[in-house]
Amino acid sequence: MRKKLTILHSNDMHGDFLPKKGEDGLEWGGLTRISGYINRAREQEENLLYVNAGDMFRGSVIDSDFEGLSTIDMMNVLGPDVATVGNHEVDYGLAHLLFLEKCARFPIINANLFVTMNNARLFQPYLNVEIGGMKILFIGILTEEVLASTKQEKIIGSFVDVKAAAREVEIICDNYRTTRTSMTILLTHIGLEKDKELAAELDPGCGVDLIIGGHSHTFMEAPEVVNGIPIVQAGTGSSVLGRLELEYDTRRKKIRQLDWSLVPINEKTAPRDEVLEALLNSYREKTDQKYKRVVTRWARRLTHPSREQETEMGNLYADAIQWESSFDIMMMGSGSIRKKELGPIIEYQDMVENTPFDDSIWMLTVTGAQFRQMVKHILRDEAWLGETEFYQFSKGVHIRYNKKSRKLEALQFRGKEVTDDMKLKIALQNYHYTNFDAFLGVPLEEVKANARPRVVAVSLNNIVEEYFATHDRLDAHVEGRIELV
Repeated sequence: MRKKLTILHSNDMHGDFLPKKGEDGLEWGGLTRISGYINRAREQEENLLYVNAGDMFRGSVIDSDFEGLSTIDMMNVLGPDVATVGNHEVDYGLAHLLFLEKCARFPIINANLFVTMNNARLFQPYLNVEIGGMKILFIGILTEEVLASTKQEKIIGSFVDVKAAAREVEIICDNYRTTRTSMTILLTHIGLEKDKELAAELDPGCGVDLIIGGHSHTFMEAPEVVNGIPIVQAGTGSSVLGRLELEYDTRRKKIRQLDWSLVPINEKTAPRDEVLEALLNSYREKTDQKYKRVVTRWARRLTHPSREQETEMGNLYADAIQWESSFDIMMMGSGSIRKKELGPIIEYQDMVENTPFDDSIWMLTVTGAQFRQMVKHILRDEAWLGETEFYQFSKGVHIRYNKKSRKLEALQFRGKEVTDDMKLKIALQNYHYTNFDAFLGVPLEEVKANARPRVVAVSLNNIVEEYFATHDRLDAHVEGRIELV
């Protein structure tokens, strides 16, 4: 006998709650249409599950102003059957995340996030869902990037660890997968490349049938299949949903057919959920009073299309923070800039949503040799897979790097080659300072020997807002600060 199961899935919504007008004139995305599509599918399909693969938080003032409580409130209306933890779920602190989990009326799972002192898992590691006579085992897996955020929590961060994903999956499967288990699904937030590595490492005896992922924001055309395991992901935002149609053979206990598609969410494909819309508007009214004011006007719309390259917005922000500062070079984390394009009118809401990680700025003194090693580390092979931290450099820096030979062919500052004995004052956000060794490949203790690092600004956005308010018609271009050969 064959049974049908439909699974809808989303990931990396990042507070993309509101619809947007597309170039086709249609209204695209928004949480109310996501909910409308899911509600209609629940009415139409006999066996349907909706799952979320992490990063519900960040990206919207509606989320950040309420520190995720608004997001959990709206996700409760959406009603996932199961969700997993994303790395941005810890942005408001690990203790706060555990509080938000108690506010959720849906299960949140993770198998590989541990407290080191007693080896206790922070979350329920798995969930058995029974539907239509089938029993599905979901296991949640998280990326190690979460540790970079928790390190900023001086007490809690030092007691948190992410254990090897494949090992934890095998432990769960050995202990909780039974003869009654119809299929085993990993709900991951580690990125497509890591999903493929994980699938390759899994022993076929684990019986993992499918990986539903997130984190890398990958818009897929078809599932990737590694070690016999299909892997799917639904991009980012609220303009698409992943849809899986499965046929399960109950006699042979095997998935006989798997069809997957990326469903567009717009006014043609999805109705609005009026209940969720009313809730969303109640939060929006509160934030609009605070955030709907014009800060500045740029000369034109600027872009930040990829984190792994020099960008227009990257140059603008790095220069804004270095402007009239006591340091030579601002190294702005590419991932700190969240929008792919912005302007020309910049409202306060746009500003804080584009740089939501409003942390302090540290100034450090590095030698030319250390700076060279840092740049080489940033540009290593993993950078082009989106698996490392990348940086935007303020004016005066010129880097020429040969990707084929892996050589740094030129490193200049203000027109002069950087020599080993040169001293440079650089600036970093607190997140990058806290993870200095891992992100930049030079021991922080060695850098401290040059001069004591110090905080030179308590708020990145204070600097950005003042710069925007005092500079009209700002413009920026990609000018070869990072030249890739």
